Parts: sequence; C-alpha cells; structure tokens
Amino acid sequence: MKAIVATDQAAGVAGMRLVERPEPPAAINDVIVEVHASGFVPTEMEWPSTWTDRRGLDRTPSIPGHEMAGVVTALGYGTTGLSVGQRVFGLTDWHRDGTLAEYVAVEARNLAPLPGDVDFVVGASLPISGLTAWQGLFDHGRLKAGQSVLVHGAAGAVGSLVTQLAKEFGAYVIGTGRAADRQKTLDYGAQEFVDLDNDALEDVGGVDLVIDVIGGDVQRRSAAMIRAGGTLVSVVGPPEARPADGLAIDFVVESDRAQLGEIVQRVRDGRLRTNIGAVATLDDAVAALNPTERRKGKTVISVRP
Repeated sequence: MKAIVATDQAAGVAGMRLVERPEPPAAINDVIVEVHASGFVPTEMEWPSTWTDRRGLDRTPSIPGHEMAGVVTALGYGTTGLSVGQRVFGLTDWHRDGTLAEYVAVEARNLAPLPGDVDFVVGASLPISGLTAWQGLFDHGRLKAGQSVLVHGAAGAVGSLVTQLAKEFGAYVIGTGRAADRQKTLDYGAQEFVDLDNDALEDVGGVDLVIDVIGGDVQRRSAAMIRAGGTLVSVVGPPEARPADGLAIDFVVESDRAQLGEIVQRVRDGRLRTNIGAVATLDDAVAALNPTERRKGKTVISVRP
C-alpha cells in the first residue's frame, strides 16, 4: 500500500515521504480500515509517540496521522461492535502507525460509525479537533450555561468547534486571533473578538473559562483574567500560569465513541460546521502538510478521492 512515513525526527514534517509499505494485519480486537480521508496535526512530529513505542523503543519509519474516515475491510479475532463494509471514523492510537496510508489497523473501540450522509473528508476532520473541543469544554472545563468563555485561536480547526459548542450550550463566547480572523470568528458564533496583535486582551474583563491553544505570554495573561472558581484549560502542554483562585488543567485528547457520535450528529443537523482548509491527495500530501503560507483551517488528505 502507499503510505507517508517519517524517519527523521530532526527534519520533522519536511522529512516525510511517500513510500510503499505492507498492508497491516488485524490483531486481536483490531479492524482494518480502508482509509478514504486522513487528518494530520503538525505537532505530531514533536510527540515522542511518533518515534517510539510504549517501551521507548524506536519504531521508525512510522506512519503519521491519527484521524481517519473510511470503510472496515477486515476484523481481527474477538472484535465486536463493527462489521465489514461499515463506514467509520475516529482517532487511532498514538503509538501505532497512523492514517496517512491506504489502510490502517485500529482498535475497534477507537472508532465510531460514520453516517452515510457525512462525507469522508468531513469525517476525517472531526476526531482530534472535535474531541479536543468537547473534552476541553465539558469534561475538563465543566462549562455551564451563562458562563463566559475565552477561546484562543477561535478561527482555527479546534477553536472554531470550541466556539460553536460553547455558544450552543449557552455560554458567552469571546474569540481571539489575528485581525484577519475577526469575521470568521464572529460567523462561528462568538459574541466578541479580540485581535491579539492590536487589542488589549485584558479589556475583556473577567471570564469563567479559558480554552488555550497558544500558551506562552497569552496564557499567562489569560490566567490572570479568570474569575474565582474558574478554569484555564490548556491543550498545548502543562500550564505555565495558574489562576489565583481557580484551576489550571492540561489534557491529552482521548478517543470516545459516544462523544464522536454527539459531534457527528451536530454536523448532520447543521449545528456544527467543520473548518477544513486545504484538501490534497496522498500523492501530494507531503507538500500540502508543508505549507508556505499560514494554515487556514484543517488540512485533510483525501486518500481515495
């Protein structure tokens, strides 16, 4: 099968290349999925799990990508809950070969059914961004209706979903970004926009919850804005700053079939819009994942156009 592999940690995304690899076998509780579309997060090249297995042993050349949508083609021994021919989408294990390939072996529990009226490219754009937004807001942020939420990177792949979900659940949403992101952020449902290059973030006043995808100075300034009992949720690693009278939480997104179902249902009924930027074929994936311009939305690789 065709697959994108990474072999050189120092080279990062620029060191990926398209090669021929053996099709993966189906282990116990696995399914084999014929990949139709794959998502990719650029920071994968910085994750230890991209380069080593759970024992810390080198596993290169590794296949990146951990989001996918496709069709089940084979079941491993003992696998239940899915069937051959079923459309699925989901999030694959960090320490195993990923989804920038024509086939991938995935634990069945990491997949959810993909309804027939949801395009494979849309399905592949959802797992990391959607689950990060859902878990950041509800599992870790404990969002309640009427609270105020500061969403950094609100026009990005994660932030746009955070903004829409927070608005749906009755929050007052303040989105941040660059000046060019203003209208897009407001279109996704934010009530206010802060241009981080030109506006004073502190003018927003106190907030109940911050969802941070930036870190650094922006995170430190945001922590000081959190009201008593509020929460800072970071998706960029352990928080560098903590609210004076609140919580600071970082988390690694986890696969959750029920949450994937909630997310894709909202896409189907129009409550949630995905933020897809570039779509490229597997042959053109290396170039697409090394953009010369700022990314605008999620890059998705259409493995089977």
